[in-house]
Amino acid sequence: MLTTNPFESLDGDKLHEECGIFGIWGADNAASFVALGLHALQHRGQEAAGVTSYDGAHFHSHRAMGHVAGNFDRDEVMRRLPGRAAIGHVRYSTTGETALRNVQPLYAELNDGGFAVGHNGNLSNAMKLRRTLNRRGSIFQSTSDTEVIIHLVATSQAASPTDRLIDALKQIEGAYSLVVLTEEGLIACRDPLGIRPLVMGKLGEATIFASETVALDVIGASFIREIDPGELVIVNGSGIRSFCPFAKADPRPCIFEHVYFSRPDSIADGTSVYEVRKRIGAELSREAPVEADLVVPVPDSGVPAAIGYSQESGIPFELGIIRSHYVGRTFIQPSQEVRHLGVKLKHNANSALIRGKRVVLIDDSIVRGTTSVKIVQMMRDAGAREVHMRIASPPTKFSCFYGVDTPERAKLLAAQMSVEAMADYINADSLAFISIDGLYRALGDNRDPAQPQRCDACFTGDYPTRLTDVEENDPAATLALAAAR
Repeated sequence: MLTTNPFESLDGDKLHEECGIFGIWGADNAASFVALGLHALQHRGQEAAGVTSYDGAHFHSHRAMGHVAGNFDRDEVMRRLPGRAAIGHVRYSTTGETALRNVQPLYAELNDGGFAVGHNGNLSNAMKLRRTLNRRGSIFQSTSDTEVIIHLVATSQAASPTDRLIDALKQIEGAYSLVVLTEEGLIACRDPLGIRPLVMGKLGEATIFASETVALDVIGASFIREIDPGELVIVNGSGIRSFCPFAKADPRPCIFEHVYFSRPDSIADGTSVYEVRKRIGAELSREAPVEADLVVPVPDSGVPAAIGYSQESGIPFELGIIRSHYVGRTFIQPSQEVRHLGVKLKHNANSALIRGKRVVLIDDSIVRGTTSVKIVQMMRDAGAREVHMRIASPPTKFSCFYGVDTPERAKLLAAQMSVEAMADYINADSLAFISIDGLYRALGDNRDPAQPQRCDACFTGDYPTRLTDVEENDPAATLALAAAR
């Protein structure tokens, strides 16, 4: 199957949201709608995909490595997923184990029937819970933190499947949006801080849950509302019921959804992601102006912010880097020399446009810095007279423990260098990031330092929950579990 990141492509230096989820109840050929929804969420996870359906008597699953297309566009696969209810999951992993046993939805036969779960997020006390469950006799089949939820449900003494799920969720810390399929119905829930996104939609009489609104658009469904932080919704033949079983908390949705993770045609927190990214670019132009001839986005994620920067500054927007959309992972292991050239398979400078110009490059983030080094050098090789880098997020200085594939802090460039040193490292004439306050302004907020309205821990180190596994000196295990999913 085709996957992304050929050789040492630019995407290898991006933060990656590790998964997307989709669920539907009450539609003929439900699995087909799930496959279409997952295709729209493919950007959230490109390593593997899975679908579990329920036909009223039996559960059916298909999980595979690779993209949704090529796995769930085959009739023989979809015929094995009957039923009017189904859930699905796309997964991303770069380090740790990439194995079929970690591909979701995870499924188990519990005492009162089947239980399938798709999870977007990461549990920050997963290792501690796993050790406790191991001592009680639980036998784990995967290295995914999601399996902890299944074992907590299985060992709960609560009366109903829904109550057992609530009991399990009250024991976990961290971030989660879940779609759960049981014989009792389809359950969707979001952690009390709402760190990871989850929306609800309708298609005729069918009810749908998805990580982003774009998945609703693709299947022709209408957006109803976001699932509230701490809310649990169950859909079955009796209708739709909503519970709020957790203590009230001030929400902290992930701010990076607006910067990079969500597709620009999605609506997040009631706002167009595309429009927010343009406002981020405009704010960045006001905070970090520069005299230049062209504004050039690093495609594709830098495009909306570059448009905003161009419109605010009056500097012309141009496609100075052209991206190929037809690159997959090679089937051979190339030499180091050829691997080094692999970046040009995906991105190439528009030399006729760039030569002799002062260029402002707009990108969404700098993680390890390897991407920025290559892009700046690409501009210089194309004859750029000056290269100025502007970043549509603050410096990424801290690891994420809530479901984002983040290198350990020692590999985050901004955690090791000042902005001036980073500019020298990437060989840019200047480098500037949007401020954390500027990012909030672009979102229509004023950041409250005492109680931030969003999770911005990757920029500020202000983590919204306990990091139990880290506090117990096991950060590597926490990151490994996140990556293994």
